[in-house]
Amino acid sequence: MNKDEFPEIITAKHIASYLGISLRRVYELFQTYPSAGGIPNFQIGASIRVDSKDFFEWIDARKQKKAK
Repeated sequence: MNKDEFPEIITAKHIASYLGISLRRVYELFQTYPSAGGIPNFQIGASIRVDSKDFFEWIDARKQKKAK
């Protein structure tokens, strides 16, 4: 799935598929504070969702951190 094809609100499955990591690892990143490298997210009932804009900003921040 291309970055432009993502819906505005995405799930752990979208993230796992895009990054090529396990769902378990995505949920671990959800449990980590964004300031400590976790993926910014929010809950709707028992479901965890992510704003796709926040997700791609998170990826860009990881890339910049690695480049330094």
